Order: sequence, then structure tokens, then C-alpha cells
Amino acid sequence: MLEVEVKYRVADPPALAAKLLACGAVAGGERADEDHYFDAPDRDLKRTDEAFRLRRTGAENRLTYKGPKRAAATKTRTEIEVRLADGDATAADTDRMLLSLGYRPVAVVRKRRALYHLSRGGFAVEVCADDVDRVGTFAEVEVVADESDFAAAEAAVLGLAAELGLTDLERRSYLGLLLKAEEEHGREGAQEAQN
Repeated sequence: MLEVEVKYRVADPPALAAKLLACGAVAGGERADEDHYFDAPDRDLKRTDEAFRLRRTGAENRLTYKGPKRAAATKTRTEIEVRLADGDATAADTDRMLLSLGYRPVAVVRKRRALYHLSRGGFAVEVCADDVDRVGTFAEVEVVADESDFAAAEAAVLGLAAELGLTDLERRSYLGLLLKAEEEHGREGAQEAQN
């Protein structure tokens, strides 16, 4: 399956929520995600534009692989997700297994996410209003589609983003944004120490 997605910075999350409800979206609740990203022992996933993570949402655990981005207008990529048993013990065991296999921890992305569901172009569309620790507030507009439906799914995602007035496109992942923020914070700290 393909994940066809666009992400935008959002300056006014309550205004976005109001627009979504006016467009017929159904609020799907809120949750907190904690994404533990790993690098592979056999290649640099950042360089190959791939991602591998353990997502913790409450007690729920999922392993997710995301392939390289495939389209210029959207962040379209193959996504494979495997649900694991719930609970802290499973998360700890999965972490130990990955480390034993040579995977290296990269960073943990923490976000609070409000979900909205609606239909556009014959697709079930999910919009996530995200508040990402140390990174900012964003909206992701996403469809999961078969390869054969890519063009129509992309049109649905881009059309809804336009309908919502989203314009500040962000192509980088939350992981990439977090790593850049940490790098900049490290440089600022080094400059302050020199002064």
C-alpha cells in the first residue's frame, strides 16, 4: 500500500479544526504518539530516504517501515506496518531485539495528535492536527491507496489541502525537523559556552 501524504505548518490549530468540521470532517479523538526511530545496521536510512520506527500510542505498539519518497507534489511512499502486542514489556523487548540485531537508536519524536476523518474523491482521508515537541504545529492530510489509485489519491489529498487553505508546505519528516532543531540548539549552546 502507498501512503499519499502532504504536511503543512499550521499557525492557528483551532481555525484549522473549525475549517475541517465545516468541510464535513468527523473528529476522531486525540492521542499521544511516541515514535522511536532506528537506523539499520546495513545502510544509512537517512541517506536512502527510508524510515524505521517503533510507534507507541498509549499501550499500543507498532513497527513501521517507510520506503523512499516517490512523488514531488506529495510525500508518497510505501508503508508497511506491523501491529505488536500491547504494553511496556513488548516495547522494551522489541527495543532490545532491534539493538541486538545492530539497529541504532536515532531519536524519539513525541507528538499530540487530533484526528479527523472525511471523504474526498472516493477516498477515506485522514487529517492529523499535530503538535510536535520541539518542532511545532502541523497538519498532515493522508490517504492510504493501492498503487493503481495513486494519481486519484494524490489529487484528493492536494484538493483537500487547498480547500482547507493550507499553504505552508513542509516536505521534511518530523524526525528530520527534530534532528535539525537539536543540531541548531547544540550550536547555540556551544556559542553561549564560548561567550
